Amino acid sequence: MSHQVYDPLAAERTPDGPQFDVFLAGTVFLDIVFTGLPAMPAAGTEIWAEGMGSCPGGIANLAIATSRLGLRTSLAAAFGDDDYGDFCWRTLEEQESVDLSRSRRFEHWHSPVTVSMAVDRDRSMVTHGHPSPLPASEMIGNPPRSKAVIVSLSTDDPLDSPNSPCNWAELARRDGALIFADVGWDPSGSWSASLLDQLALCHAFMPNAVEAMAYTGADTPRDALYAIADKVPVAVVTDGANGAMAIDSVNGEEAFVPAPRVTALDPTGAGDVFGAGFVLGTLSRWPLTDRLAFAQLCAALAVQQFGGSLAAPGWGDIADWWHEVRDSADHSGAYGNSLARRYAFLDKLVPAVPVGAVRRAAATIARYADVGPKVPSTRPKPPEDEDPEHASRARA
Repeated sequence: MSHQVYDPLAAERTPDGPQFDVFLAGTVFLDIVFTGLPAMPAAGTEIWAEGMGSCPGGIANLAIATSRLGLRTSLAAAFGDDDYGDFCWRTLEEQESVDLSRSRRFEHWHSPVTVSMAVDRDRSMVTHGHPSPLPASEMIGNPPRSKAVIVSLSTDDPLDSPNSPCNWAELARRDGALIFADVGWDPSGSWSASLLDQLALCHAFMPNAVEAMAYTGADTPRDALYAIADKVPVAVVTDGANGAMAIDSVNGEEAFVPAPRVTALDPTGAGDVFGAGFVLGTLSRWPLTDRLAFAQLCAALAVQQFGGSLAAPGWGDIADWWHEVRDSADHSGAYGNSLARRYAFLDKLVPAVPVGAVRRAAATIARYADVGPKVPSTRPKPPEDEDPEHASRARA
């Protein structure tokens, strides 16, 4: 049975509206994820992983997260002409329905690769890659009309510089797109407050608590939130298992939502999934509390699985979770009742989700490469049925 696409923005669409809901640009990596390692290997030793998965990573995490939520997503990225590039392109375009009309293939350019090793609910990574043969702004030109773009702020490539590779986002803003921004870890430790000057071009800023406090100099996440809210219409600060808080100065709303209780296995891509959920809620014109709750739910569902974009939930996963919460609320105590009240807005959405709606994918280069039983301690004969063409979506 082929998967059915649920369009949460159907009521918002008009014949003359933007072609895409979300436009993105960045670097796509081939992510090879090893899971269930007992420890990191010592020098000169070999250990076996309980499972393995392969999927597009980097900016692809965000593109897949938005597409699985029913947002029409377009991505501009460089792809190599090697087998890794073939796999990532095919997975994004054919399996995940991400538009790649602004992406390009480059001959003799090695696709970036990251190997992620999950140990004790944390991960370590090794990456190899080369700069894109073409800057994003040159590859994109004038971006397609979209309702939103999502960018990562950088002092090296500021949004407000006409020579920046990120100036495509400013062009999109002039054409009506809302800019949603996050920010990465600053390895230099400088945490320059001048980075926040770029928020003058943004609609929303969604850092985590550590980043927010570092860039604002605030002592608490809430103080950091207020400092950010002075600079951008919608300020959001995520704080892991402690929840998320936000201020929407456009309509005066302020909200705090605790995170659902989950057993986190792999945090890879959780921030991307949160951002995708928050963008959807904003474009759907939901109240701020519902936007935060939905984004938190998407992230919570993702961290319970291994593997970055592999773990991003679809509407089928969300419907499954809500049915379980709603149906068990009467005998699940105060916490279950609290969840049922907090997510009651899903009752208006889930009935419209078709049977067979998009769920998490199982995208992998090797046919039997997902989490499974422990392998034997002796080296077996390599499998003869490895299939580099295999990539399938999980369906209802």
